[in-house]
Amino acid sequence: MKGESSQIEESSIRALAEAHAHRPGALLPILHAIQDELGYVPDAAVPIVANVLNLSRAEVHGVVSFYHFFRTSPPGRRTLYVCRAEACQSMGARALERHVREKLDVDFHETTADGRFSLEPVYCLGNCACSPAIMIGEDVYGRVTPERLDELLS
Repeated sequence: MKGESSQIEESSIRALAEAHAHRPGALLPILHAIQDELGYVPDAAVPIVANVLNLSRAEVHGVVSFYHFFRTSPPGRRTLYVCRAEACQSMGARALERHVREKLDVDFHETTADGRFSLEPVYCLGNCACSPAIMIGEDVYGRVTPERLDELLS
């Protein structure tokens, strides 16, 4: 038997899908609306959206899995973005990427076991003069070393 919260979530997903179904190319707007509402696109959304749009589950799943923007698991309380643009790479971002993945024990597009952080790549934070750059939540930090990253995370 489904829990009350999952029934509410499925009801919310169906309402969002139906609200956007009339739009041209409705699949992407529906998926964005679901992620905006829930923070991610749960597996339970795939058959509901497929039904509302008269698509196969494979078609909906294919779009969700193709676009890196869509999360399929709940995000962490904070998102840590590591800039992967050329300026940051030339100033040590690759070493910073390795360090943060080891420190948090996750890869890009994953969330720490404690739910504290999600790790995401980004391809320019507009802070090239202070490379390498990261963003935690909405705060951008420049000239980030592995040691400084450790301080910021603690």
